[in-house]
Amino acid sequence: MRAMISVVVFLGNYGKKYEGNRHNVAWHFAQALPFAPSLFWQKKFRGQYASYSVTGVTGERRQIHLLKPETYMNLSGESIGELCQFFKIPPAEVLIVHDELELQGGFVSLKWSGGLGGHNGLRSAKAVLGTADFWRLRFGIGRPDHSDVAAWVLSDFTSDERIVLSQLWPAAGELVCAILEKGPEPFAAEWAKKKLVDQKGVLV
Repeated sequence: MRAMISVVVFLGNYGKKYEGNRHNVAWHFAQALPFAPSLFWQKKFRGQYASYSVTGVTGERRQIHLLKPETYMNLSGESIGELCQFFKIPPAEVLIVHDELELQGGFVSLKWSGGLGGHNGLRSAKAVLGTADFWRLRFGIGRPDHSDVAAWVLSDFTSDERIVLSQLWPAAGELVCAILEKGPEPFAAEWAKKKLVDQKGVLV
């Protein structure tokens, strides 16, 4: 049976001072989803929670749970775990959206399981869920030209980087809609490491 996604988690840090950070790229994306205007976010599961109904490939209606943990990045798993336990959702039906140092800006990657790449949000999710066998949608932020990675992910996107991101959102949003309707597997190969925008903000 084809895997289906029941939960989409957008990793980030709560608070105004973190809003524009590279670490919060998933929260930026959540606001740009095609169905974002229809979502009603409420405080639940130690974060911001919303639900969205989709029609699957066989015509059935399915409820999708959306979560923005507000436990701060390093404890994201605590929020994710509460939601999954409440709705009895297995890790394999979870899609976590996050920033990725190993991808340059303009790249998007859909990935199943694997390593955590030093990402504390993913590490926390694995610790609470008991496995790394969940899906990830990764937005490239690139590595800095210095060794202070923490300062890099907690610094704001530049104006040029924001232009690149704005060009990414439509295609990435369509991908998420397709994943929620058909499951992630049909798109895994094409989106394993896909460059959508060059460094000048031009679609490729």
